[in-house]
Amino acid sequence: MIRAFLIPILAIVGMLYAVVTVVKSSQPRPPALPVVMPPTSPFEQFIAGSGIIETASQNIAIGTPVPGTVSKVAVTVGDHVKKGDVLFIVDTRELDGQLAVREADLATARANLQKLESMPRAEEVSPAEARVESARATYDDLKSQFQMLERVTDPRARSEEELSKRRFAMIAAEGRLEEAKAALALVKAGAWAPDMRVARAQIASAEAAVNQIKTEIERRIVRAPIDCRVLQVNVRPGEFATAAALNTPLMLVGDVSKLHVRVDIDENDAWRAKAGAKAEAFLRGNRDVRTTLQFVRFEPYVIPKKSLTGDATERVDTRVLQMIFSFDPAKLPVFVGQQMDVYIEADAVEPVRTADTTAATAN
Repeated sequence: MIRAFLIPILAIVGMLYAVVTVVKSSQPRPPALPVVMPPTSPFEQFIAGSGIIETASQNIAIGTPVPGTVSKVAVTVGDHVKKGDVLFIVDTRELDGQLAVREADLATARANLQKLESMPRAEEVSPAEARVESARATYDDLKSQFQMLERVTDPRARSEEELSKRRFAMIAAEGRLEEAKAALALVKAGAWAPDMRVARAQIASAEAAVNQIKTEIERRIVRAPIDCRVLQVNVRPGEFATAAALNTPLMLVGDVSKLHVRVDIDENDAWRAKAGAKAEAFLRGNRDVRTTLQFVRFEPYVIPKKSLTGDATERVDTRVLQMIFSFDPAKLPVFVGQQMDVYIEADAVEPVRTADTTAATAN
């Protein structure tokens, strides 16, 4: 008896459960609310674009003109530096050694010029004068002997040979006297002008060699190009710095006294963008964080779009016009590199009138 009623009852219960389940599953589900509410445009007519925050100077990728091992990194991320401050230094030990040699050569050249400029030395003048006096005394003695012999008229008291010897001895002594006088004049005259010019040229050459080494050393000291803030440091002491354009720069710096927003405007809307247009920017992830932007300039070259949003209707070959706006970073807690949703005020779009539409309107 129980079995006769149990099976139909279970069948009815199962059928009712199936009906209830089907009814519940067929009801439309309420749409899920977004995790973060998107911003809305404050303008009635507008152009929307995606913007990225950059420094007022644009982000400056710091490199090195000379490859080498980094010996010192003088800054850390977040530091504010002045123009000319040291950022990092490439190893200069080899050049330091060469500089020492060049400076020694320069010191030698300067000492040689100083020696020439200090001529004549008093110690050299006195011996030269003494040699002149000695030569004069010898000449006077031989001249006197010759004159005495020459005054003898008796041919038996002198011979022509002796007279000739005394004459030639006197002439030789006179030559030695003139030579001594010339040597004294040379000592008193000091350095020769061409020697002075050669010495000065040697100094100029040595100074140029020293300056060349100093320039090479200075090229290995990488300094801040402007007053800026250090945004990234991607090099450490002991690492090899390559002198080339890198995907990841050795350092990234920029002027953060004002920040810029680089906005990509689709080329289809580019004609609606006007210089001086009002704009509002909303921070990604929080539409309550917003700021008014001031127009700075257009980038006058339309470029291929690089950052794709993933929208199914977006074409890979889309090109964009870039507009640059600025804002005061003190009024908005953001970081360089963050993205923002930007709305730019634009004129209303006029409907396109074809010839048929114009005729129909006229009738």
